[in-house]
Amino acid sequence: MNKDNKKFFLEDYSDKFDFKHNKAILKISFNRIAFIFFIFTSLMFIFCVKLIYLSSLDNIEKKNIKSNSEFRSTIIDRNGNILAKSVITKNIGINPKEVIDKNKLLINLRLIFPKKDFEKIKKKLEKGKFFYIEKKISKDKHRKLFLLGDKSIKEEQKITRIYPQGSLFSHILGQIDDNNNGISGLEKHYDYELKSTKNSLKLSLDTNIQYLIRNELIKSQEIFNNLGSAAILMQTNNGEILSMVSLPDFDLNKRERIQDAVYINRATKGVYELGSVFKTFTLAAGLNENVVDLDTNFVNLEKKITCGKNTIGEYDDKIPSNLTAEEILIRSGNIGTVRIAQKIGIEKYKVFLENLGLLNKIEFDIEEVGSPLTFQWGKCKLATSSYGHGITTTALQLSNAYAIISNGGYKIRPTLIKTKNSDKRKYEKILKVGVSESVNKVLRKVVSTKEGTAGFANVKGFEVAGKTGTAQKSLNGKYSNKKINTFVSIFPASNPKYVLLVLLDEPEVNKDYVYNFRDGTGFKYKGNWRNTAGWTTVEIAGKIIEKIGPILATKY
Repeated sequence: MNKDNKKFFLEDYSDKFDFKHNKAILKISFNRIAFIFFIFTSLMFIFCVKLIYLSSLDNIEKKNIKSNSEFRSTIIDRNGNILAKSVITKNIGINPKEVIDKNKLLINLRLIFPKKDFEKIKKKLEKGKFFYIEKKISKDKHRKLFLLGDKSIKEEQKITRIYPQGSLFSHILGQIDDNNNGISGLEKHYDYELKSTKNSLKLSLDTNIQYLIRNELIKSQEIFNNLGSAAILMQTNNGEILSMVSLPDFDLNKRERIQDAVYINRATKGVYELGSVFKTFTLAAGLNENVVDLDTNFVNLEKKITCGKNTIGEYDDKIPSNLTAEEILIRSGNIGTVRIAQKIGIEKYKVFLENLGLLNKIEFDIEEVGSPLTFQWGKCKLATSSYGHGITTTALQLSNAYAIISNGGYKIRPTLIKTKNSDKRKYEKILKVGVSESVNKVLRKVVSTKEGTAGFANVKGFEVAGKTGTAQKSLNGKYSNKKINTFVSIFPASNPKYVLLVLLDEPEVNKDYVYNFRDGTGFKYKGNWRNTAGWTTVEIAGKIIEKIGPILATKY
């Protein structure tokens, strides 16, 4: 082989080698690019899948995520006054292991906290374990503490729920636990809403009116030595509650253990036989069913009648034997009321009470709501139920029923939340035209005439109407001498805007108390031996209306 051929051969070989080499390089490069692309595509796919997954979880886990927040939105009354608020507070503790001079520290602490038990503080210092000296410390005390420059003083920040009104709305607002969960009242019912939004929860309540009513109930306890009490002020057109008080109450800021037996919410949870306040419903049902009118005469009414093993009699032997349907309610006659109910019949009377929301548990904004006791209807049950004996309900339900009776028969629902709806035409109407007006006129006479039982609530200028109820309290399944006294008022009678209920649990007679007539006569009456609603709850309601009437007239 010559040199040229050799050269040619080498060149040819070299070309083949370069081609194969380049091809290999290209193959490797392609594989690398493909691998990188695969990795990139895989990562993008995983990223997209994760985004989709997280997006899908957003709605599912939204509640859980927000419910774990320490934040709770503010609760305000209808005028913007703060009732509950989450704030950052500071807890101050001491680490005994870092104390330089115990005696000096104790002297300084005594100056800052003069009311604390320093014997206990000494013992805690000696144990050598961290302890809190003050939770929710004030700014002034906090400043003084840290001016000491003692490194043993430790600070802890915490989101705390405070209630500026103290005990004023305790049964309504309820409590939260250490984990920021609502455990009673509005705090529980609106737990998610309070955690998930920063918008304030606006209530229908009026702080000033709540204070005035609560104050009168506290005074009444001193007068009649009652076990407890309740009051509800409700607007008749939309069910908004301006005030709801139950005593005894408790300071929400102290988070003490509350015993149901003592601190039961008597306005919503307590289930009672409420007596003659039911007579209003019997007359209303009779008018609605056209079985009576106000002038219907009932003659030769017995003083006593028997039904099964039970004897039904009048509470007052002086009640006449001949009465009109109107007079039966004014005089609060038991036998006459039974006769009206008998004309109505069991089924129609039952349906009427159901439409008023009296027989079943009512829907409300807090969970502490009682359920009326169930029973078997019959002739005797119709008779006793007609005047409020042997039938139970709550003060809340009674207030709502009176609002329906007085507002033209529109089925409103009680609420603690400020609403925008005040148009009664949007509610179901259960009464015929004219029934409300007729009943309201009679209830006005219960207050304004000498034959009525509620004269002490006849506050001049406010046209108060209403009905009393005195019932024996059932204890351990038996009737006792203890009483539940109730007065439900509506005002003004010619155009009812408000229902005010006052209830006393086990009041006692006060023979030294001076009663005042509020009709402008200035007449006074000292002492009384009767433990009835007319001499207890009516008096309190009169005082309340005197206080809140001018506010309602000018403000709402």
